[in-house]
Amino acid sequence: MKIETAEQGAPGRVTEDRIRVLPNAVVVLDGVTSRTRPPNRNGGWYATQLADELARLINDTDPLADLLALAIANLVRQHDLVPGDSPSSTAAIVRWTEDTIDALVLCDTPVVAFGHSTHVLEDTRLEDLRPDPDILRWKNRPGGYWVAEAEPVAAHQALTASWPRAEIGKVIVATDGVSCGVSEYELFTWEELAQMPLGEALDLIREAERGDSERKRWPRFKTHDDQAITRLTT
Repeated sequence: MKIETAEQGAPGRVTEDRIRVLPNAVVVLDGVTSRTRPPNRNGGWYATQLADELARLINDTDPLADLLALAIANLVRQHDLVPGDSPSSTAAIVRWTEDTIDALVLCDTPVVAFGHSTHVLEDTRLEDLRPDPDILRWKNRPGGYWVAEAEPVAAHQALTASWPRAEIGKVIVATDGVSCGVSEYELFTWEELAQMPLGEALDLIREAERGDSERKRWPRFKTHDDQAITRLTT
């Protein structure tokens, strides 16, 4: 498996995205800072802790949702995390064996697999709720959106997929700071992103965002977001 990565933080800030490459898996996380967080526990801290725990737990056989639930539960116990009042993170995992490629997506960090056709594993529940001015009230609630935080049950709300490895040529995992180039800005397609240099893709997104600094063409909470992408070639 050939693995390529690219990432950069939003200008003027330290990135809270995390990429972890393991012998049999890739983990991509987008940390989210709690409004009432302790100063030393931002989204990047949580994403690092979750990446470390997943790196320790991931094996070839257990369902990815079970492994994510266990990782969240371990962090709650180790750090006394409180549901609704803790930093959080999206989670995307791709794991491979000789025969299969398994994927998990929780919140807005999609996984896209390319074979005879393009398979997009994408959790849109957060995006569907964005018009609500009090979107946080829907976090980790039925009918709302789900994210890795301090409730292990969220892991079992993740979307999962599995493909025969022989049928997949490439897989992309991207945080929303990169997937927006496809889903919102329409700068390129998933198929084009599968072929182009990853750094070039990040630069094209930044250039487009600078041209819309007032956020009128593409309404969004901030001009730039952290960017992280991994591309696997079988």
